[in-house]
Amino acid sequence: MNTNQMEKELWEAADQLRANSKLTAAEYSMPVLGLIFLRHADNRYKQFLHEIELSIPAQVPTAQREELIKLEFQGKAAMYLPQEARYDYLADLPKGKDVGQAIDEAMDLIEKEYPVLSGALPRGYTAFEPDLLAEIIKIFSSDSMRKATGDVFGHIYEYFLNKFAQSGAQEGGEFFTPPSLVRMIVNVIEPDHGIILDPAVGSAGMFVQSGHFIEEVRHQNPNDKATFFGQEKSETNTKLARMNLAVHGLDGKILQGNTFYKDEHDMLGNCDYVMANPPFNVDSVDTKRVEAQVGEDDRLPFGLPGTNAKTGAISNANSLWIQYFYSYLNETGRAGFVMASSASDAGNKDKEIRRSLVETGHVDVMIAIGPKFFYTRSLPCTLWFFDKGKPADRLDTVLMIDARNVYHVVSARSHIFTDEQLANLIAITWLYRGEQEKFIDLVASYQRRVHEWLAELPTRLATDGDTVQELETLLTTFTEKVKLAELNKDLPEEEQIMAAQLTTFRDELKAAGEQTATIGQHVADLLTQAAAAREKIAVADASTSLSTGLTTHAGQCALQAELDTLTPLLKSTQKEMETRHKIWLKLLDMAEKSLAARKADAYDNKRTRELKRALTAADQKKNEEQTIRDLALEGLKQAAYFIGQVHWLHHRFPDAVYADVAGLCKSVSRADIAASDYSLTPGRYVGVAPPSDEDEEDFQERLAEIHSELEELNEKTVLLAAQIKANFEELMV
Repeated sequence: MNTNQMEKELWEAADQLRANSKLTAAEYSMPVLGLIFLRHADNRYKQFLHEIELSIPAQVPTAQREELIKLEFQGKAAMYLPQEARYDYLADLPKGKDVGQAIDEAMDLIEKEYPVLSGALPRGYTAFEPDLLAEIIKIFSSDSMRKATGDVFGHIYEYFLNKFAQSGAQEGGEFFTPPSLVRMIVNVIEPDHGIILDPAVGSAGMFVQSGHFIEEVRHQNPNDKATFFGQEKSETNTKLARMNLAVHGLDGKILQGNTFYKDEHDMLGNCDYVMANPPFNVDSVDTKRVEAQVGEDDRLPFGLPGTNAKTGAISNANSLWIQYFYSYLNETGRAGFVMASSASDAGNKDKEIRRSLVETGHVDVMIAIGPKFFYTRSLPCTLWFFDKGKPADRLDTVLMIDARNVYHVVSARSHIFTDEQLANLIAITWLYRGEQEKFIDLVASYQRRVHEWLAELPTRLATDGDTVQELETLLTTFTEKVKLAELNKDLPEEEQIMAAQLTTFRDELKAAGEQTATIGQHVADLLTQAAAAREKIAVADASTSLSTGLTTHAGQCALQAELDTLTPLLKSTQKEMETRHKIWLKLLDMAEKSLAARKADAYDNKRTRELKRALTAADQKKNEEQTIRDLALEGLKQAAYFIGQVHWLHHRFPDAVYADVAGLCKSVSRADIAASDYSLTPGRYVGVAPPSDEDEEDFQERLAEIHSELEELNEKTVLLAAQIKANFEELMV
């Protein structure tokens, strides 16, 4: 999914509403989210429809087919949609049809099919101007929206709340949980059965990802293995969570209620898993109301946090949430949640609560996360993990991971974890828990990916080389056949092209050809070595030997020693190919601008334009498809990248067993934590990584981040200057 493109289209729809609707943002945000619900529900419906239709015998009468399709959707991770509730039906309504009424009726039909959604879906679409509503539906029929996957619903929900400054996800420290952090939590606690609770459920993104985990990792039906329970203070969020569960085919119970004061599901000591992203640093919780329910459900086993001397309210509710999550767990339960970084070091009564938690032995993992992961705020945070089922040999330790320097830059304002960064960090927890086989499986998957990308290289590099060769032939043909008189036709004397210019171009063309031939030989050498490496990976993958097999640590190390020697060649070839592209694009530009080549009969304008596009990077901001150049360089980069992932893991954990790594992770005893004032801040324990040569990709990533931040500052400077000028002019009037 191209998120930037999707957001651009969303804002286009918002602009339509803002400019042409009589409704306020508060009035139209939910109806628009309702349309997105229909869009996403339709996407998932179609995802399963083809498979279901194939399972129904062709001889079944048409009248019965729909009923069978409906039955087959039971248990699927999607909703069955009646004909009149499908997005294509609404998008194709004839002109003059009351679109608003049709959408209201679609919502009625869905709630009739799924009573759990009763009262949750938006209505009132007849309040929109018909033409405006039809235009918005058209916008949401775009390719990016039809192909959107993942927890797109939660992402879009936050997007609208952010853009329209709505209450909810931005008040009281509440933020949409970034997919990177949701996936981290899910993969550390591994919620695959029983009761799963989110007491600050928001739009239910935690549940959606848990469902994906059960499906994709455990290969089971989420509804057969787990039951989801959520609680949410906001009525709007409660409805959104119900909609999100339904659209993903998940069974769950979402209740509205303020978790600070009441556990609506009566979950004390009952949960197999608790996961949440609660509002941070809330300072207005009513102490008397909290005290009143302590004796009833004992959700505060370690006591009340401190109170504000003036108001009497609890001064910071972080420790309330932390205790609630702990108390909901059964005797083997696990919890994972997002918390403000300050909670790991807070003093006074918060420190005493933290001390009591540490002494239980149930604090399992602490992960420090850097800034810019949240969609709307640039703030660091910490992920906390409890495990009441920890084995005796780990009761005295807490795994500290400092991931603040692990991230991928999306923009100056946004960071994420790549799939591989996420997997590598989770691999640390596997080794800590003694789950070496998962670590070995991850390494094997990376080495197989190396094989896949090396297998792509011959075709991709040959296509790139052929493109360059064709461009060389066209330019050579031009220089051999062109006449100066032809080029100088209609040019004034002072602009006439001299014979020396043509000679210079021919000389540069010849030099470029020689350099290209050298690079071509280097590419051929790389492909020879890449073929040998592929063969070694294939042999290792087929081997059952403990010393050479791909599924053993010894075999992986032996193979990696060979692959590491390939990395410098992959990177140098990438640089040479980029140089080759620049050389030929420069020559092409020289031919057209300095020699007016487009005027010559010997110059193929159409084909040279095509070749230029093929050797130029695609503009991802415009959602352009990859060019021949992009595909060739991608093959080289990805092969080196996956070799690098194994190197990252093997360099830090050479024996495939857990070890403390300076600047990254440390297994800390309860005595160490006590000596550090019961701080649970990872950076306080892991230390600083020793100096090392920065990897080229890391350097490029940091450089891109700096460049992006500079662009953002420049934009702000222009806006600020314009505002100052406007204010000054207003004062002078």
